[in-house]
Amino acid sequence: MSSDNVIVATNLSKAFPVYERPVHRLLQMFSSPSRKHIWYRKFEALKSISFEVARGETLGIVGRNGSGKSTLLQIICGTLGETFGSIAVRGRIAALLELGAGFNPEFTGRENVYLNGTVLGLTRAEVAERFERIVEFSEIGGFIDQPVKSYSSGMFVRLAFAVAINVTPDILVVDEALSVGDEAFQRKCFARIQQLRDSGVTVLFVSHSAGVVMQLCDRAILLDQGELLAIGAPKLVISRYHKLIYAPPYRQAELRREIQAECIGIGSDSIAMPGLGEEGNDGGRSAPADEQGLESFDPEMFPKSTVRYDAQGAEIVDARIETRGGARVNVLVQGKTYIYTYRVRFSRAAASIRCGMLIKTVTGLELGGGTTAGDHGSEISVEEGDVVCARFSFKCLLDAGTYFLNAGILGRLGEDEVYLDRLLDAAMFRVLPKPSRLATGFVDFEIGPKLIATGETE
Repeated sequence: MSSDNVIVATNLSKAFPVYERPVHRLLQMFSSPSRKHIWYRKFEALKSISFEVARGETLGIVGRNGSGKSTLLQIICGTLGETFGSIAVRGRIAALLELGAGFNPEFTGRENVYLNGTVLGLTRAEVAERFERIVEFSEIGGFIDQPVKSYSSGMFVRLAFAVAINVTPDILVVDEALSVGDEAFQRKCFARIQQLRDSGVTVLFVSHSAGVVMQLCDRAILLDQGELLAIGAPKLVISRYHKLIYAPPYRQAELRREIQAECIGIGSDSIAMPGLGEEGNDGGRSAPADEQGLESFDPEMFPKSTVRYDAQGAEIVDARIETRGGARVNVLVQGKTYIYTYRVRFSRAAASIRCGMLIKTVTGLELGGGTTAGDHGSEISVEEGDVVCARFSFKCLLDAGTYFLNAGILGRLGEDEVYLDRLLDAAMFRVLPKPSRLATGFVDFEIGPKLIATGETE
C-alpha cells in the first residue's frame, strides 16, 4: 500500500444469501456442505471493485438506490466483511453511515457523545476536553441531557455529525446524512468539511446532489448494480450517471456497458477539463480576446464533453449563442444581453413540450437556467416532422472565464413526462475580462458598493 494512499480496494466483492422462506435459513444451517447452497440464492452487492483513495482526497460516490454505495462504505468502515478481494485502510475513520448509527436511544445525548467518541478511538479525557465544542456545533442546547429517543431526526444528525468531526479523523465518511439538517446547518457542515479537507483529512462523500459532488469532490466513482462503471473527474462521472438514470429501461443494460468501457481506468490526472487545454485555461487554438472588448465568434472553441441522453422522439440541433441582432457569438462581453437558442426536430408526436437551458462552470457547478414553461401558453403539442425553436434571453453578468450550456426538452408520451432529448455541454462560451469590474465571485449581482464618511470619531 503506497504511503500516499489511505484506502486501497482490490477486487472487492460482497455477496449476501437471500432466503425465500425463514425455514430455509434453518435448513441451510443443518445441511451438508455440498447442499447448503440449495436453500438460498446469492445476491452480489459488490462485484470486483478496485480503486485507490489518496491522503487528503475527497472522493464522491454516486449511484442509484441499491447500487452498492452503502455496502462499500460499511466494508471500508469495518462494519461489514468482504466476501472476496481485499480492502486496506490506514487511519482513524469517523463515519456517518446512517441516521443515529452507534447511538443508544435510551442514553442521553451527553452519554451518547462519550459512548460514540470512545467507539471512534478517543479516551474519556479527550471526549471531555472536546465536549463543549461538540455541543456548541450541534446546536441542541439543553436537550443534551435528554434521551436521544426523544430527539427529532435533525437533532440526531446534528449531534452525530458534531461528534464525528471533533474526533480529528484521518478519514471522514458521510453517507447522505446531511440532507436531514436545515439549510443553515447544512452550510455549516459543508464549511467544516472544507476545513477538514484543507487540513489533509480524506473524505468519502455519498450524495445524490450532482452540484455538491462536483463542487466538493476531487474525483468521483459511479456504482450501478454492484459494479464500478466510471471513475474520474466529477463532471465526467456525474454526466454519465445522469445519462444512465434518465435512459429508458430497454437501453440501460447496453448503456452500462458503454459507460464502463469508456470510463474505467481513466484517472483524474489523465482527464483534461472539458473544452480546456492542458494548461487548464481556454487552451487549444482559441482566438485571443478582442482588444476593444467586443463580442466575437471563435470557430475553434467548442465543447469536447457533450453528452446526449437517449432521445425519445426528438433531436436538439444547432445550439448556439447569438447577439440581439442575430450574429453568432461565443466570446461575450460582461453586461450585455444575448440569446441562447436551439432547434428541436420531432420524429414522433408529443404533448405539453417545454424546453430548458442551464449555465454551468468548468467544474460543472450549476449557476442558473430557465425553462419555457414559465410563460403562459408556452407548453405546446407537436406532430411528427414538426420543428420548434427555443430562445432564451440572458444578461451576461458572469466573471471572466469559460462556461458551458445544457439544452433539454421535456414532453408527455402518454401519461408520462420524459426527456425527449437532452444535451449536456451542448455549447460553451468565454466571457471577456472587464478591468473595471468590482463584483466578486462567478455572478455579478449588480451590487452598488459605497463608502460614506460620517464625520464621527471615536
